Amino acid sequence: MGKSSSANPWPAGLAALLKKYKGKHHPLEYKNVYQLFCMVILSAQSTDKLINSIAPAFFRVYPSMKTLSTARPEDLIPYISKVIGHRKKAEWLVKAAQSIKLDKNIPLTMDGLIALPGIGRKSANVIMREAGAKAEGVIVDLHVIRVAKRIGITKSEDPKIIEQDIMKKMPEESWGEVGMAISFLGREICRPTDPMHDQCPVNSVCKYYAKEKMAVKKSKSKRA
Repeated sequence: MGKSSSANPWPAGLAALLKKYKGKHHPLEYKNVYQLFCMVILSAQSTDKLINSIAPAFFRVYPSMKTLSTARPEDLIPYISKVIGHRKKAEWLVKAAQSIKLDKNIPLTMDGLIALPGIGRKSANVIMREAGAKAEGVIVDLHVIRVAKRIGITKSEDPKIIEQDIMKKMPEESWGEVGMAISFLGREICRPTDPMHDQCPVNSVCKYYAKEKMAVKKSKSKRA
């Protein structure tokens, strides 16, 4: 699975991207796996910047899974009220804490994480990657949804299909890094408008860049 060939250029084509972002932490500013777990749940449909701004006050009151497990969902609202879906997320956090009980019990497997409220595959992949657990999938966030189709590694906009397409085309040992690397590419270089093609480490295999070059070439030939 995921070996480079003429039919599958992606392992070689994304090698420079993986090297560029290897080991770079997610933009959420967490200090331990407990904080990461909570912040990932809170971050759905909200910006990392917002979650980073509210996290210190939240964790001063709820510094561990044990303290969070004794709270009521309504107790969390003053600290997370700026977050989209905060009431539902408060319920998820408390229910998860009551199930996990202690920080050391936080599961770091796909099955263990997605069994908890508020955790889907994307969130589980983020938690496992940042915690250094063995990858069982690929992170597909909003940046990956946009960029993966743009560069041509998938034709889909469905996160589940995108994840499967990347897993099929990339070697398993890269799964833990490739999603986050594509996400960083989307944040920093492959922007929605005016992508920086000349700085892009995947422009040799990017379908969008190839299309842009062809359009420029045709335009020049018409003017000639």
